[in-house]
Amino acid sequence: MISDSLARIAPSRTTAITDRAIELRAAGADIISLSVGEPDFATPPHVIAAAKAALDAGDTRYTAVSGTQRLREAAALHFRRDLGIEVPPAQVIVSAGGKQAIFHALLATLNPGDEVLVPSPWWVSYPEIVRFAGAEVIDLPTTAAGGFRITAAQLEAAITPRSRWLLLNSPGNPTGATYPAEELRALGEVLRRHPQVMVLSDDIYAPLRYTPGSHATLAMECPDLAERILTVSGVSKSHAMTGFRIGVAAGPLWLIQAMARLQSHSSGNPASISQAAAVAAFEGPQDFLLDWRERFRARRDMVVAAINGVAGLSCPVPDGAFYCMVDAAPLMARFGDDEALCLHLLEQGVAVVAASAFGGRDGFRISFAADDAKLAEATRRIAKALA
Repeated sequence: MISDSLARIAPSRTTAITDRAIELRAAGADIISLSVGEPDFATPPHVIAAAKAALDAGDTRYTAVSGTQRLREAAALHFRRDLGIEVPPAQVIVSAGGKQAIFHALLATLNPGDEVLVPSPWWVSYPEIVRFAGAEVIDLPTTAAGGFRITAAQLEAAITPRSRWLLLNSPGNPTGATYPAEELRALGEVLRRHPQVMVLSDDIYAPLRYTPGSHATLAMECPDLAERILTVSGVSKSHAMTGFRIGVAAGPLWLIQAMARLQSHSSGNPASISQAAAVAAFEGPQDFLLDWRERFRARRDMVVAAINGVAGLSCPVPDGAFYCMVDAAPLMARFGDDEALCLHLLEQGVAVVAASAFGGRDGFRISFAADDAKLAEATRRIAKALA
């Protein structure tokens, strides 16, 4: 018999649709998968070289649970250089992917009856982690017209004495929405009035933003709130290192220590070889990102234009990440719901994820982390399937 905690959560629907696409391919079907959030670019050569060097040096032993000192220092450099956050290495933890850092932060701090404020559409794992911890998800709905961002007034109205966390994701998955500095400062004004609320700032997609200027984080814009903010980042999306499973998080010392205590009894340290590769990712050349961003931007523009050319579909231009959130409300009378629509598209050879998987409705998410030819063919198939 499974536990009550596990019974409260559902399997990841992004993983489910990706697995189904793999099964169909294995059976001979021609499926283009736009369901997974994984860069299609090759991991940078200097990162691969660092992993090989670590293997050759016999760097295959346990490390400190929270990560090697070298990687924590490199992560502190990343937080300072790329996210504008000054943090000592002692206030950084290395985890087996950003998801683990989020999981440990919430499990280490939530009790039954606590509330967690989560803007929707949300990344699929946020509400499930909250529910596993026994806390309650408080949905803060956003719209395309509002840039898929919550407002200060909306946040103020949602906070209660039981509120413990606000989860912010910028650039966001699945919408690509990015919070500008002035809106983060407005949210900070609200948070100052409610000291019981901590903030998990998920900035994993920060290097992949397409709007002018530098990336803004809540910890940078509201440094007086730093003792209540956990900023999560990593190398999976920015350096095409999803399989290395390395995430990093920076926050108040008491929280980092609590997460480390939990990590010591779950996975222990992240893989030593992956940690050596991540040092190279943070400390090595970053100029390749300029090319990657421009290629992602071109793909984004191509997909948005193609989708907006299909009757019944509409899609705003995302600010960052590599996702488009497509509205298909005019087609719901034909299909019934977005799950049925996505199954229809899968039968026509394109795998996408229903908006309802992200707490949205009547639409689907496209990942444009695929080459131009696949994206062109996929959008052609979508248009034909819905004609």
